[in-house]
Amino acid sequence: MLDERSTEAVLLLQRLIATQSFSREEHHTADILQAYLAEKGVASERHLNNVVAWHRPASNPDAPVLLLNSHHDTVKPGASWTRDPFAPTIEDDVLYGLGSNDAGGALVTMLTAFLHLRQFPDLPYTICFAATAEEEISGANGMAYLVRESLLGDLHLALVGEPTQMSMAVAEKGLMVLDCTAHGVTGHAARNEGDNAIYTAMNDIRWMRTYSFERVSPILGSIKMTVTQISSGSQHNVVPDRCEFVVDVRTTEVYTNDEVLTIIRDHVKSDVHPRSMRLHPSSIASDHPLVQAGVRLGLGTYGSPTMSDQSLLPAIPSLKIGPGDSARSHTPNEYITLSEIHHGITTLIALLEAFL
Repeated sequence: MLDERSTEAVLLLQRLIATQSFSREEHHTADILQAYLAEKGVASERHLNNVVAWHRPASNPDAPVLLLNSHHDTVKPGASWTRDPFAPTIEDDVLYGLGSNDAGGALVTMLTAFLHLRQFPDLPYTICFAATAEEEISGANGMAYLVRESLLGDLHLALVGEPTQMSMAVAEKGLMVLDCTAHGVTGHAARNEGDNAIYTAMNDIRWMRTYSFERVSPILGSIKMTVTQISSGSQHNVVPDRCEFVVDVRTTEVYTNDEVLTIIRDHVKSDVHPRSMRLHPSSIASDHPLVQAGVRLGLGTYGSPTMSDQSLLPAIPSLKIGPGDSARSHTPNEYITLSEIHHGITTLIALLEAFL
């Protein structure tokens, strides 16, 4: 049996599931979230398709900000779905539907915790709830927009809602996608002439396969470089003067993205151009009071290989947590259990109360 608080959260999640909210098309779910907050007597701000609400301490309205965040956009359902992805169907303890697990369960959990904290007038933090858009595509008009336009105040700490089975993801890998170009000189393949750009690219790729960065994250391990695409040549008998390849680089919190890029450029002959430098690794210290509060409650910790809106936050301590299982994200017939939602709400509230 769910209590009243968890029942309300499930009903809200069902409304969100039933409403299409693909990335860049989240306006209807943003409307639902604003209406729900208004029903609870909470004024909210609308920034594009992002919904933001505040709870400021009565005695210190300028207190530093603790952010409670999750996203309300979804990926598009694949052809393998056998259920209607927009039909929020409950069977026994299971709620099926697109976005139920990623990240609807975490979103309603964060929102419920935010509403709970509003009963305390003098917390040491300003509490900000942000339901963000475009998380699934790391878009420019979601969390990136809120940060770029300084709409989240003086951020000091963040909890980001994603399906973690209510374990604490204390670190998350960042991402750089590199477009690399090796250069050479054309020549006839039948003669000993030209400078083959493919060979230059092969030497650089070999370095990327074998290089070990000196600093290793105690949580996330080593930085990983993977060549995922390559293209070169115009015809069989012409030595190519250009070879292009793409590298997926998963960064960790012990290096900045800028540092990693500098090291790569210092070791290869190819031109290296990052598509973006804004998807940063993130972490929170194991001795941070928030983490220690979770440990005392019996919550586990781990390092997450998957990305979230954490990557777009400024360099502040951040923790990823929420009900559901990341392995279900973006899969056919996505689901979350009602028990997971109830456990997520009670656990998150207990964590916040123990910390605050």
